[in-house]
Amino acid sequence: MRPPFSLILARQSLGFGAVVLCAGFAGSIQASGFIEDSKANLESRTIYFNRDFRDGHTSNEQGASKREESAQGFILNVQSGYTEGTVGFGVDALGMLGIKLDSSPDSSNSGLLPSSGSNPRGSADEYSKLGLTAKVRVSRSVLKYGALLPDVPLLKYNDGRLLPTMFNGAMLTSKEVNDLTFMAARLDKYTARDSTDAQDIRVHCKNKRYACNITADHFDMYGFDYKLNDRLTAQYHYAELEDIYRQHFVGLLGNQPLGGGVLKADLRLLKSADSGAAKAGSIDNRALSGMLAYAISGHTFSAGWQRMNGDNSMPYLDGTNPYLVNYVQVNDFAAAQERSWQLRYDYDFKGIGLNGLTFMTRYVNGDHIKVPGSDQEGKEWERDSELKYVVQGGTFKDVSLRLRNATYRTNYAQFARDVDETRLIVSYNFSIL
Repeated sequence: MRPPFSLILARQSLGFGAVVLCAGFAGSIQASGFIEDSKANLESRTIYFNRDFRDGHTSNEQGASKREESAQGFILNVQSGYTEGTVGFGVDALGMLGIKLDSSPDSSNSGLLPSSGSNPRGSADEYSKLGLTAKVRVSRSVLKYGALLPDVPLLKYNDGRLLPTMFNGAMLTSKEVNDLTFMAARLDKYTARDSTDAQDIRVHCKNKRYACNITADHFDMYGFDYKLNDRLTAQYHYAELEDIYRQHFVGLLGNQPLGGGVLKADLRLLKSADSGAAKAGSIDNRALSGMLAYAISGHTFSAGWQRMNGDNSMPYLDGTNPYLVNYVQVNDFAAAQERSWQLRYDYDFKGIGLNGLTFMTRYVNGDHIKVPGSDQEGKEWERDSELKYVVQGGTFKDVSLRLRNATYRTNYAQFARDVDETRLIVSYNFSIL
């Protein structure tokens, strides 16, 4: 098995550039900026996860009535500075460790830990992964090759369990033009959040929308974010998963002071179609979503709307979060022809003197779903809430405690299941360098 995120310099598309990168880095590693600008951060996460399937036994979940586990995770993120000169070289490292605290075979496979139906003990006792990244900086442009945690509209890495998903490839970010950010990337492997093995990149198959295990050689993307002024940003991104799907994204972000508060708008349009050999089958989707939020005196009131047009659900990569305003704790509300709306309320208790305490609640309702093989209209809804506290002082200063709860219900049980879910997360970040 190939080590995850090893720097394979002979790869055809990136080999020569990577060799030049590493050669230059080796010759300049003693330059002062490389050490002085380095930083390292360690995050500790303790997570209890309980997902109770309210419909009991069904075959599409291996007969499990619930998923319940707790685990301890550590994420070490080391980032060097750059060597001095017109071209600066550096290296980053990501080290992750997950340790089982409590689990049983009949309630494993929660996504916290590696789990296999062939393992009579359920989840693994521990697992770890390491990612290395070489980087080059010229002026205001940075090229990275190796382990990546991309966070752009068409590829947002998943960090919803114990350890995040890591991707492998090359990514360029450039800010040479004022107010314009350009990015381009080619990715070819990923290591899932509950895995140690690098896998071929693939389309996500939630609720059997697309055939599972349909992989591609690579995933390409590029995009532009342009700040029109202090209150308005326009975005365009394009991505293609080879021989599976291609996707266009147009977005608009805005904010405007209003009546003592701030009104914010987030509009997103994604158009997806099959690509090349169409190995996952025909893909036809246009996803329009938007969120309006008004914040005043610690209160934030939000309303969202989302619409799927076309014959299929919106495709996205396995191990990522779809860039939709109604992607929430359990569900994405991205089924074929689905219409959904959201109401959300946030409150920051510092307005009444309780610094560090925040609360969120939201409700999302979806209908008009095209259910495969049925004339029935699919419907679903989800209600989430979260209470978070960050310790403000003393021995445990900056320790974060989060209690998250979700209730999800649907009427098309052959593809989805009713869920009650609770997550308790205790985390702490501190700098080593």
